[in-house]
Amino acid sequence: MTRLFRTITHGVYVVGVADAEGPNAFTAAWVMQTSFDPPMLALSINPNGLSYRKLMASGLFSINVVPRDRVDWVVHFARPAGSDKLAGIDWTAGEGGVPLLSGAIAWFQCRLAGTLASGDHVLASGRVCAGRLNSPDGEPLGYRDTGDLDGSSALYPDGF
Repeated sequence: MTRLFRTITHGVYVVGVADAEGPNAFTAAWVMQTSFDPPMLALSINPNGLSYRKLMASGLFSINVVPRDRVDWVVHFARPAGSDKLAGIDWTAGEGGVPLLSGAIAWFQCRLAGTLASGDHVLASGRVCAGRLNSPDGEPLGYRDTGDLDGSSALYPDGF
């Protein structure tokens, strides 16, 4: 089943959130563009996590495009909340304090437009309010290129 789902192509991103208590960031693979006019992006987020609560509190998030040679970011930002995941990372605060990673190929700042429950995650749709291309020739990291770093192979059902 894992091999079946790995045929769906998508990238790997670091999503930044912040609220009055400060910023956080996490690794995400389920991100996509949903509209040209207005420009909108959506991400899938675990509703049981700290980052979800921060996103709901502020209504803001960033999407940072991970370079192909930064698989270490996938592991780093997948750590559980509670540790300062931004320590030692070069970043600036965007609107509302959302983290914008200096080493990202590009970043987008979004304002939450709506949510939709989707199984064990929530789809969060956001209107892009700012963005920057930091590395025009950079190649994004693909989820498939990360192997089973996230342990997802154990989460797929045995069948339908």
